[in-house]
Amino acid sequence: MPASARMTDSFGRTVLLAVLLALLCAGCDQPAEESGKSGNDIEPISTGQGEKKEDTAGSGGDPVERVEISTLATELEVPWSFAFLPGGDALVTERDSGKLLRVSPSGDVREIQTLPEGGSGEGGLLGVAVSPDYEDDRYIYAYYTTEADNRVVRFRMGETPEPILTGIPVNTYHDGGRIKFGPDGMLYVSTGDAGDAENSQNRNSLGGKILRIEPDGSIPPDNPFPDSPVYSYGHRNVEGLAWDARGRLYASEFGENTWDEVNRIEAGENYGWPAVEGMGGEDSGYVDPITVWPTSEASPSGAEILLDGAIPQWEGDLFVAALRGERLWHLELNERGEVVDREKLLDGEIGRVRDVTQAPDGSLWVSTSNYDSYGNPVSEQDDRILRLAPAGQ
Repeated sequence: MPASARMTDSFGRTVLLAVLLALLCAGCDQPAEESGKSGNDIEPISTGQGEKKEDTAGSGGDPVERVEISTLATELEVPWSFAFLPGGDALVTERDSGKLLRVSPSGDVREIQTLPEGGSGEGGLLGVAVSPDYEDDRYIYAYYTTEADNRVVRFRMGETPEPILTGIPVNTYHDGGRIKFGPDGMLYVSTGDAGDAENSQNRNSLGGKILRIEPDGSIPPDNPFPDSPVYSYGHRNVEGLAWDARGRLYASEFGENTWDEVNRIEAGENYGWPAVEGMGGEDSGYVDPITVWPTSEASPSGAEILLDGAIPQWEGDLFVAALRGERLWHLELNERGEVVDREKLLDGEIGRVRDVTQAPDGSLWVSTSNYDSYGNPVSEQDDRILRLAPAGQ
């Protein structure tokens, strides 16, 4: 797949999003049947086909929107992460090539620079973030793999990266890699256990954690553990981070053989790996996830909560990219941050889904990961970046 073969190909797939029905159902938290869809074309999807647990729709319901799915970029090399610049362009990392791309909302793709990553397997050029003060400081942040470690760097376009966090354990598997700035202005970093489950419970190790650092890499004085970047621990491999309107942090996490998870993250808490996979119960001494899936239905990577978005009925909901599950999970959250409904979008239509991020215009950008050595291409255009937005926008 030549890296130079960049193209854009907008296509309209208009889908009618039905108003969520107000249903009360007991004991309905079983996954819906697999659709068995495959192929190169994206078929229409409808909302309201989830696993409703409680009535949250209200008497009036949400407005029906017509949503268009368009292709912004094609023939990419494992596009791993998005981060948006103030003007609306996205920075996109290619895991295996080490290239940092700039993709415009119209689909123009330009290579910015190649970072000196040295990863293999699940490592490489992973997360990317843009400084909250980018218009003043012009800093870009990236998480990538070297021969010695995983690390976080910052740099300005065209300049040599400056390491600000080093020593994150590295392995062929479980390298974590998501970085995002939280609403508090701190940089949050997800790490994997690097194939050694003992790392997750060892607070002196940076593996199997969610880390929190200042933009310059220093340790915030209000972190839960003195002189430590560790924010939460007991994780196996977190690849998704998202915040709701109340500032609560959610993380998507790979399980081993049984359960994948979404956790609501609290400072200093222990999420149980390797003692617990999935629900441990109140007596386990660990924090339980807010939802779980069999690993065949998820292998969750990127996550996003739609805030002030372009699709009203999805406002405040959590979206999780599923690799092995080959879908985009839509999780409806209530005011307490609990999952009250789950819905499969793009199920079996585009293959492995790596990331989902809200663009400045309120649309959702989604990337595929069918060339990551685990998947099989479902389109001659793979890997792709797709855009979900109301028709005409």
